[in-house]
This record gives sequence, C-alpha cells and structure tokens, in this order.
Amino acid sequence: MKIQMIRNTIAAENTYVISNDKATIIIDPGSETEQIISLINQLDTPVVAILLTHTHYDHIMSVDPVRELTKAPVYVSELEADWLYTPTLNLSGLPRHDHDLPNVVVKAAEYTFEIDQPYQISGFSFTVLATPGHSQGGVSFVFEDEQVVFTGDALFSGTIGRTDLNTGDLATLKQSIITQLFTLPSHFHVFPGHGPQTTIDIEKHTNPFFND
Repeated sequence: MKIQMIRNTIAAENTYVISNDKATIIIDPGSETEQIISLINQLDTPVVAILLTHTHYDHIMSVDPVRELTKAPVYVSELEADWLYTPTLNLSGLPRHDHDLPNVVVKAAEYTFEIDQPYQISGFSFTVLATPGHSQGGVSFVFEDEQVVFTGDALFSGTIGRTDLNTGDLATLKQSIITQLFTLPSHFHVFPGHGPQTTIDIEKHTNPFFND
C-alpha cells in the first residue's frame, strides 16, 4: 500500500491518499482541493472511498469536489453525520470565523461506520476504532496488514488533540488512546490528522500526556 500525504493550508491538516494495485482511498480531504484532485488524476486506480476520521471543517473541505469527481462514497461516524452540513457543529460557522472562513456545508454521507468491524474494499482491509474525546464521533483506521493507523485528531506526535471544542473531553480522549491505540502493536506507524508521523511505541513512552 502506498501512502501519500497532502498538508493543507487551512489548519495544516493532513489529507492521506492511499493506493494499492486496484484502487485508491482518500482520508480527510482538506482545503487544498486542486492539489488533491491533481494527485487523484495522476493515479492509475479509481477512488473507491472517502473516509473521515471526524467532521471538523478542516478535514472535510474538499469532500464534495472529490466525491463529484470520483463518484466515491463518503463514510463517517453516525455521531457526526449531521455535522457535515451544519456549520456550527463542524465549527466553520462559529463567530470567530465570520471574517476568515465561509460556512462549510457538505452533502450527506453515503455510509456510517460500523465500529470494530472489518472492512474489505477493493483490496484494502481495515478496522474502524472509536476514538472520541477530540470530538464525539472521532474514529481511527487500522490497516493491520500494513501495520499503520490513521488517528485523525486523537493522537499526534508528542501530543494529543484539542479537547476544548464542542463535545471534546480530555478524560475521554486519553481513555480512547490508552484502550484503543496503545493496545496496538508498538511498531505500528501512526499517521495523524496534523503534524508528522510517529509510532505507537514512541507515543507510549514519550508523549507527555501519558508520561507525567
């Protein structure tokens, strides 16, 4: 599996484009629509799914253009399905963004995730873990064969996601990471929603939120 990353201008959010010899999956298409579409057009495989770790505006800004281009279905947590088209919930509609960001409104997703159930999509095999705490419907994607996990805004290199936003909760997020992510094999590579890659081992032993 090939993993390519686009770091988006707005909020430095990471979009991941993952490909095998049959298909491509997009994770969290952010603000750089033209760059994301350009990369898709360079690929030899069709986009078969758009996976969302959560639905804050910086992770969903290119969902509709990518969906319209590729006809790929969107998958989202049931707990945040209505956030896609509700700016106050995806945070783009908050007063602090009145002058720097338009309301982000995305069409409804085609599917909601089944938690802890294995998915098989065009040669991709992954499991969706519930990792709330940054937001109520936050999820992570574990690709066991490739020994990687996409953690959205739950776990970052050397830190964790914010918990001061709507439905955020520090105790919940730490519990999610301890029970869902730190139980993965230590050598698994972590691809977060912001910032650089890390590993489960590094975060278990050096992340200050768990080593105080």
